[in-house]
Amino acid sequence: MNKVDKLTVLYHGRRVGQMALAQNRIAAFEYDKDWLSDGFSISPFSLPLEKKVFMPKFDPFEGLFGVFADSLPDGWGRLLVDRLLRKKNMDPAAVGVLTRLAIVGKSGMGALTYEPVLGFADVQEELSYDVIARECQKLLQEEQTDELDFLFAKGGSSGGARPKILTSIEETPWIIKFPSTYDRKNIGEQEYRYALCAKKCGIDMSDVKLFPSGICSGYFGTKRFDYKDGVKGGQRIHMVSVSGLLETSHRIPNLDYDVLMKLTLKLTRDMEECKKLFRLMCFNVFAHNRDDHSKNFSFIYDEAEKRWMLSPAYDLTYSESIGGEHATTIHGEGKSPGMSDILEVAKMIGLNAKWASAEGEKIRYIVNLDLKEYLMK
Repeated sequence: MNKVDKLTVLYHGRRVGQMALAQNRIAAFEYDKDWLSDGFSISPFSLPLEKKVFMPKFDPFEGLFGVFADSLPDGWGRLLVDRLLRKKNMDPAAVGVLTRLAIVGKSGMGALTYEPVLGFADVQEELSYDVIARECQKLLQEEQTDELDFLFAKGGSSGGARPKILTSIEETPWIIKFPSTYDRKNIGEQEYRYALCAKKCGIDMSDVKLFPSGICSGYFGTKRFDYKDGVKGGQRIHMVSVSGLLETSHRIPNLDYDVLMKLTLKLTRDMEECKKLFRLMCFNVFAHNRDDHSKNFSFIYDEAEKRWMLSPAYDLTYSESIGGEHATTIHGEGKSPGMSDILEVAKMIGLNAKWASAEGEKIRYIVNLDLKEYLMK
């Protein structure tokens, strides 16, 4: 496989700009002149809509800007890519980030795509969810699987630690997750229950479903929010994670909801979006979702309205983080945050105190009622 040292970045088939390897280690980026005339900034803080060559730092994304690093597979997806590279007698450590983006090509999350495309696997077969779960376990346990090409084709561009496939159900894109080696057997049902509870709390989430299984209580699935509803062909939506926006690794707990609130207000200029984040913060605290790192918050861009907004919530379940604390602290408190910390975050950003207190108490009540069996563990 040839090394890729130049890539064209596209959005709905339009040229956004070009990346080129500089100093043999970082990917410089420049907007296309036509995009500069009527496009938008794909990452407002790092890549404003200006005519210049942008140079990223090497860390934390191996010489990529965060918005492009968001397109790369992480966790499960990276494992699949590396296994497939080894199968083709290639050293994963020698494959650079631009080559990896070329492998992603048009299959990544969000609306950005990349050319040239290095096609790796194209499978037409379908497997049952239980078979997929079994083959995922084989791969996670360092065993051989005869379905590597299938798993890569279905999930090689995905992020997150848990195995998953990107699939289409009645011509609508969905994500379906499977247990990892450290998950409880019925993690799918748990995440489904958490999603239903979050919706009851007024948190914006995509449609969810518990897909049937013969070996567990079901597999959690969610409709992808990076596709527009009602658009023939499924037009994709531009998105960028907080990790990508702030050029910071999600593996290092260095975020606070105070900062997230300020970021949300600065980017969206809308206090209603801050209210959405407030509800999500409350849910994460009361439902013990402590894996609330910077990749688990994203913003999407509405091209028609020319504005940014918080994406629907995702990856909500009972979880821990480093040291048992929240990956994103609540007004400086990560270990035992309570209502007083939550209300300080609301006060800092300017949310009405009476509204914040009532909303927080409502969410605590719903969570304690609906998720009691998980919170008592």
